[in-house]
Amino acid sequence: MNSYDVLVIGAGPAGLAAARTAAECGAQVAMVDDNPAPGGQIWRGQSVPLPNARLICGARVVAAPCANRLTFETYDSSFDLGYRALVLATGARERFLPFPGWTLPHVMGAGGLQALAKSGMPVAGKQVVVAGSGPLLLAVADYLRRHGAQVALVAEQADSSALNRFAFTLARQPGKLMQAARLRLGIRYLTGCWPVSAESGAITLRRGARTWTERCDYLACAFGLVPNLELPMLLGCGAEVDELQQTHTPGIYAAGEVTGIGGLDLSQVEGGIAGYAAAGRPDRARPLFPRRARQCRFATALEKAFALRDELKALPTPDTFLCRCEDVTFDRVRRYSTWREAKLQTRCGMGPCQGRVCGPAAEFLLGWKHESVRPPVFPTRIGTL
Repeated sequence: MNSYDVLVIGAGPAGLAAARTAAECGAQVAMVDDNPAPGGQIWRGQSVPLPNARLICGARVVAAPCANRLTFETYDSSFDLGYRALVLATGARERFLPFPGWTLPHVMGAGGLQALAKSGMPVAGKQVVVAGSGPLLLAVADYLRRHGAQVALVAEQADSSALNRFAFTLARQPGKLMQAARLRLGIRYLTGCWPVSAESGAITLRRGARTWTERCDYLACAFGLVPNLELPMLLGCGAEVDELQQTHTPGIYAAGEVTGIGGLDLSQVEGGIAGYAAAGRPDRARPLFPRRARQCRFATALEKAFALRDELKALPTPDTFLCRCEDVTFDRVRRYSTWREAKLQTRCGMGPCQGRVCGPAAEFLLGWKHESVRPPVFPTRIGTL
């Protein structure tokens, strides 16, 4: 088959939930993910229950040639799939902020280092500093420690007062509170602390007026998550949704982190609602609304607690690379007034990542927004075009 009732893009928690509920309604469902196996980052390397749907892994969207049709590319081929309804569950990626030394080999994304460890890279005995912002830091630190790494500390940029207020919110959800307490157990956790520079085998941290250097084999660093909005922007539907998770374009739904960072539970319930609605059964979606409302309140508290502090805007020096693909310094980029102008004059955002790393950094540092997305969404082969 090359056309389905419901096509789900993304096989993480939201995508799996959407495919499952749509299939429960009797819809013919296909689910496509660019990873070699389903589960997303959170369940990478784990066996996950699969819905009654066709699963295509190792494929990613490169274009939308016409209405209700997408073009995909694998490592050795390309193909089109049609759909009556589309569910976008494209998830999120880590936000990186540039600072002197952030391009050194031992500086990695927090989730990136975890993914490498899950894929078999040995971390036992390695000295690791985990830094940045968000609950992901503790989860990564816990995983690395359980696999033999020596986690020197977790440096969280949010201050203690904000996190105490967040802990009060968690008290209404005892399961999450117990999980947070378990992850912190035995880990040196510093609030109001962030990296300011990296050198070979070491990282310099700041907390208040104090600055010091920690030795490390790896720095796992990420300043929260940002939604993967390239496909919603390409389709012109955006990621704002109504009560049934439908975007501005009828027949296109969005669920999970692509609609805003909210965690596993919110992703799953949004995916379930989107799947029912895409399959034409909104009546089965509505009983899930109260559960979603509870998780949305948690997501709001999460956003407030881990909001990035203004001091982080002073991290890059003039000669720090903002665009690491094209070696464009922060000093060159900040001479311009918009993302488009900087891109045209410096090639910032025109490398292999297509602005996925430097774009969110420029948004935080300079207030710039991406103005458009054009096909192909990812670098692709001439043969596919």
